[in-house]
Amino acid sequence: LNITSQNHKPTAIISRKMIAAITTHALALLVQLSGNGVGAFVPSSLSTRNRAIIQPTASYQGINSPLFLAADNEDAPDHMPVMEEVASTYDAKITHQFDRYKLDHANSLSHNAQYWNQRATDLLTWEHYPFDSNNCDGIMTGGFEHGDVTWFAGARMNICYNAVDRHAQDPTKAKKVAMIWEGDEPGQSIEFTYADLQRKISEIANAMKSQGVKKGDVVTIYMPMIPQLPMTMLACARIGAIHSVVFAGFSSEALSSRIAASNSKVVITADVGMRGTKEIKLKKIVDEAIEKNNCEDIVSKVLVFERERSTVPDSADTEEKSSGSSDMNWVSGRDVNMNDLLPKQRPYCPPESMHAEDPSFILYTSGSTGMPKGLVHSTAGYALYAASTYQTSFDYQPDDIFACVADCGWITGHTYAVYGPLLSGGTTVIFESTPLYPDAGRYWDMVERHKITVFYTAPTAIRSLIRFGDDVPKKYDLSSLRILGTVGEPINPAAWNWYYNEIGQKKCTIVDTYWQTETGGHIVTNIPGVTPMKPGSCTLPLYGIDTVVLDPMTGEIVEGNDVSGVLAIRSPWPGMARTCLGDHERYLATYFKPYAGYYFTGDAVYRDKDGFYFITGRVDDVLNVSGHRIGTAEVESALVKHPSVAQAAVVGRPHPIKGEAIIAFATLTESNAEEEDELVKELRMLIRGEIGPFAAPDIIALTPALPMTRSGKIMRRVLRKISAGEADELGDVSTLADPSVVDTLIDLVAAADA
Repeated sequence: LNITSQNHKPTAIISRKMIAAITTHALALLVQLSGNGVGAFVPSSLSTRNRAIIQPTASYQGINSPLFLAADNEDAPDHMPVMEEVASTYDAKITHQFDRYKLDHANSLSHNAQYWNQRATDLLTWEHYPFDSNNCDGIMTGGFEHGDVTWFAGARMNICYNAVDRHAQDPTKAKKVAMIWEGDEPGQSIEFTYADLQRKISEIANAMKSQGVKKGDVVTIYMPMIPQLPMTMLACARIGAIHSVVFAGFSSEALSSRIAASNSKVVITADVGMRGTKEIKLKKIVDEAIEKNNCEDIVSKVLVFERERSTVPDSADTEEKSSGSSDMNWVSGRDVNMNDLLPKQRPYCPPESMHAEDPSFILYTSGSTGMPKGLVHSTAGYALYAASTYQTSFDYQPDDIFACVADCGWITGHTYAVYGPLLSGGTTVIFESTPLYPDAGRYWDMVERHKITVFYTAPTAIRSLIRFGDDVPKKYDLSSLRILGTVGEPINPAAWNWYYNEIGQKKCTIVDTYWQTETGGHIVTNIPGVTPMKPGSCTLPLYGIDTVVLDPMTGEIVEGNDVSGVLAIRSPWPGMARTCLGDHERYLATYFKPYAGYYFTGDAVYRDKDGFYFITGRVDDVLNVSGHRIGTAEVESALVKHPSVAQAAVVGRPHPIKGEAIIAFATLTESNAEEEDELVKELRMLIRGEIGPFAAPDIIALTPALPMTRSGKIMRRVLRKISAGEADELGDVSTLADPSVVDTLIDLVAAADA
């Protein structure tokens, strides 16, 4: 499909088979390498995931070289996700800035210490800063080999002071609205100025201190998206406590494992959370979590906000703020009602002096081993990177109303709903509800009411809204918007064009941001008014980020354009995570040992003829479902906990809304006597309980056998092909111990889809 449009360059056609075959061959060879060097990290089920919905196009003809033939290896991936269509290039709004970007980006790499020194002094207020433009030695020390990277050693600052106090103390900013809370019900909103935030955060900080929380303690936060969630995060930063926010959609088992892993003595929660009229009893889930994994011996305090009392404006009558959660289980001596405790606290708490490399927070992300990784972020480096990327990627203007609708349980909520905007002195919108409550116009109603100028959401949400047609956004005044962002996964061209045409009305920049929990902030994205836009492409690296494409087999840099490989970063940056909690070896093995001298993103990439990057999928066993990273091993581990399940295998397949869907296969024990329908329900509930509702598979197929080699290895590529409806592309399955199982699996998936 060769797309052209007014003032746009024509689409480039790239062969599905050409790219797929090249990358298949390279990755297959990688799998065959010895256990030393590059090959040491490769899982036997090495594969990539298709993370964008891309319309098919014509194929390149006449390729006969053996390089393009499928590898004859029983564990070879079926294919790399392919860029079947490279969409038109949309010019940046100020095109002459693109040449300036190229010069500035090159300079930020060649004079990296000087670049970050300038950003550090421009964007942050330091208690002590031992560097200047004439002395940049030691701004960054350490490296990837040992994972001992440090930034601004010897410097001291406090993130909360930078995000709140310095603005509250400025007479021109004290009364500026810092945060707008948009509740579950449309029109339910509260505004907080910087002066308000300073008082309220101080009260929470003093309340935590009164309950024994001190600098260096880990505080687990399991809360809904009410104003007190970001306030509690900032209160932790204020007193030097390390916050560990756990998404309030996780199960009690998942919460419990995170409490235990971090040895968190204090948990902060709410009685309930609301999501589109659905009440979620969070305190009950916390109680259940503490009963598991020996957490009763760890947790000494549970601090509880009552949602109804917490979401009433200060100007409300006293009766509206009265207690209303009498049905909560209450453990005397452990549980503390924060709404009763806060009025007793002084509304000022001095910020703790923090070393630049002190940990600021822990955030868990899925891993391919089944055990989530607790990534530890620093204080100064993270703060600088959050502010710098926020201001660059979203072209920050002082009068912006910025809405990042992500939950604070994810890195997007940390960096771009809380820290980035507030460190910059901006106005951020905190969103509690869902994009479809009470109807598909919720986002656009919010844009109209709050005059939002920059809106940041996930492609999954965009695709879900497209289903309701173009007439819905036309009901609202979206003229305040100037920038639209996407996050969590690549956005497919069809969704990009709808976002650009129907929401942005062809006048907004679409910022397609690529980054990870591990990176702390954006690493590859277009810059408004600077970088040309390409639907489906995250375009080019940000300043200070040295991206390279590596040959997956040799680990050598792939030069030039129109090339594929794996994406890596050549040098450290301030926002990168410093370690995995309690497991530094895992940190090294995951990110730095696969390719010595580089940070390995775990993503496959295509760099087009113009040098623009297209992320084409994961090369590990992590799925991306509605923007959530879910390890297949986590789901498999949950399934085999059921006494009737002998073995399980989980794969992903493309989904038009979620990006990827989870497909699970399970063999049963001889002793199983349950009816299949009932057992499938139990397994689905087990996964919801062990991980969370978002990890529930679309299909759970109970099968007499799995496709295994004679050595006992599950051939997941067979399951992926069958799940994706591509059974006719299975190729040779003679290496299977029992090839007849293929027909059974095809029938099972077809029946489930029907």
